[in-house]
Amino acid sequence: MDSSIEAKPYKWPHDSSFDPKTTALVIIDMQKDFCSPGGYMEYQQYDITSTRLIIPRIQALLSAFRTHSFPIYHTREGHRPDLSTLSSRELHRSRLNPSGLGIGDPGPMGRLLVRGEKGHDIIDELTPLPGENVIDKPGRSAFQHTDFGLLLSIKGVRNLVVCGVTTDVCVHSTIREANDNGFDCVLVEDCAAASSGPLHRFAVESIKEEGGIFGTITTSNKILAVLDARVNEKTNGAPA
Repeated sequence: MDSSIEAKPYKWPHDSSFDPKTTALVIIDMQKDFCSPGGYMEYQQYDITSTRLIIPRIQALLSAFRTHSFPIYHTREGHRPDLSTLSSRELHRSRLNPSGLGIGDPGPMGRLLVRGEKGHDIIDELTPLPGENVIDKPGRSAFQHTDFGLLLSIKGVRNLVVCGVTTDVCVHSTIREANDNGFDCVLVEDCAAASSGPLHRFAVESIKEEGGIFGTITTSNKILAVLDARVNEKTNGAPA
């Protein structure tokens, strides 16, 4: 069967190599601090409605990738409890909101964006299973100051299906750096969200400019359709 997914501006992956041996699902920062009431995002005065809306679609995507034994990576943004990974500029920026509270300050789920606190955890709906790697990063890109690139290289992964939050910041930063490192990325646009609609749309459009300068864009139903077709072919005795 055709091992590619309908996407824009080209069918993805470009070499039709959509397979558990070459492709991984990457779920960016679906943490309580970004997706739950009382988290960091709300202290930044952002409505988390959009980040909550994508949870069921990511759940469906995650379930399907688990069923088909694709490698799965979850990322979490956060800092060491002593804040030794936090620059003074980043601390200053994070407190520029009406509450005056930012990274490391106390919230209902513990210190904001600090590793080991409840708010740093991935939301219950998307809890990683044993064997699914969790990448703890102090910044935006999953590749910066982590072993993410090494893990992908050892596994032989060259295609990344990317979703999560926020589209314009950590999702986009990860896709850009992945692109520079030779990965073929697809953003699942209905499984990603930003703090506002315009920021989400800008991030989506910028990825597919110039023939897909950073990658391609698709939707979860198109990916699930391809995975369902694999099941049907196996059921009917045809090679997958």
